[in-house]
Amino acid sequence: MAGSTVSGIGSNIDTQSIVTSLVNAEKVPKQTQINTASQKATTTLSSIGKIQAALDVFRGALDSMTASSSFTGLTGSSSDEKVATMTASNTASNGSFRLVVDQLAQPSKLSSATFAGGTSTVVNTTDKPTTLTISQSGKNYDVSIPSGATLQQVRDSINTQFSTSGLSANILTDSNGSRLILTSTTMGVGSDLTLSGTSGLDVGATVVDTPQDAKYSIDGIPAVSKSNTITGALSGVDIKLVSVSALKTAGDTSTNPDRNATLITVSTNNTALKSGVKGFVDTYNALITAMNAETKVTTNADGSITAATLTSDSTMRSLQSAIRNEFNALSGTGTFKSLAQFGVTTDSSTGLLSINDKKWDAAVKTNSADINSMFTGDNGMLARMKSATDDYAKASTGILATRSTTLSDTLKDLTKQQSSLDERMTLLTNSLSAKYNAMDTLVAQLRQQSTSVMTTLNALNNVKSSS
Repeated sequence: MAGSTVSGIGSNIDTQSIVTSLVNAEKVPKQTQINTASQKATTTLSSIGKIQAALDVFRGALDSMTASSSFTGLTGSSSDEKVATMTASNTASNGSFRLVVDQLAQPSKLSSATFAGGTSTVVNTTDKPTTLTISQSGKNYDVSIPSGATLQQVRDSINTQFSTSGLSANILTDSNGSRLILTSTTMGVGSDLTLSGTSGLDVGATVVDTPQDAKYSIDGIPAVSKSNTITGALSGVDIKLVSVSALKTAGDTSTNPDRNATLITVSTNNTALKSGVKGFVDTYNALITAMNAETKVTTNADGSITAATLTSDSTMRSLQSAIRNEFNALSGTGTFKSLAQFGVTTDSSTGLLSINDKKWDAAVKTNSADINSMFTGDNGMLARMKSATDDYAKASTGILATRSTTLSDTLKDLTKQQSSLDERMTLLTNSLSAKYNAMDTLVAQLRQQSTSVMTTLNALNNVKSSS
């Protein structure tokens, strides 16, 4: 056995190599099976995860577009945003309105008496807790003031306990001392704040601001609001009052002076409409691109082809079909019922969308209103695409989530199989090693006996030769 590593001392046979070869002959087929299955499960799980992430982003974008007014093409503007600002939703209609703001809504505001000692003034000098009760619109908010509490601590306690109820407290300090200022986010007549209780903080309290309603008019029709944010006065339009309209005649002190009107306008903006459609196209393309990356077949320089992880995967085919079917379906209540009529085309090889600007510009001149009905509503494209992908995207029971779970379970099982194989090969190695070691020991003993016999025979031959 020239050139081999000798590990059997007694037999001069490489028993270690023999054991290794026998173990490998037993292990390699199963090990190859485990390695192949593990690699496939790992790459498939990774690809499924990428598709899940892309689909979640796509569906989130659909929700955002559903909630916004992206497909109305309507924009709202104010001729004087120092007086009022506005936003238009997808239920608004084109039109212009004259807004005059005569009075802003304001909340109730109270001030406590002044404490010469400042913010660290102890407002409860007794040995027992007292209570300050703040009342508004029939509701009482009790603030417990422990013994030794300071003005600063009372302020902090009010803000901690009742900020979610719209109450807030601050401290105003000047050369005379500090006073507690209480106010509320609730505005309008009848929302007055009052103080009572056993703390004494209500003694000497004064009204800083009396709550009042907002007073305004739209196209000469007067209206009142409890808030400076006006919703519902105009269909689909939210108006935020910022300041009182300027007087037409400076210094006019009459009871109802004339004021300049601010023009509130709702109009169709084709640029905004195209931006909304392009947003949808980009979102759709991002999902299709992610799916293409995991399913494409690549042709190599030598003419051979390399398949992606999910090439010919039935789940991917059905998901792509579900999405594209909804894209190709007609919808809406207008004359135009498909995006193709607006110049949105599909690449036959990649499935990606693009907008033909020339065809878009021509179509939107006369049919811009059709876009909104095509995308929005219970039967609009956004809702239908969301519904079409529901079965794939559900967090724990969806098709993709179920596949991910199955693949994860497969990897766990393969890990167990690997552990079992390693354990079995260790036992086989030990068993074979023990057997070959025993053989080696027996051969060594036989050689010793042979050497002893030969020594005796040689000695006898030497005696005879001497005689």
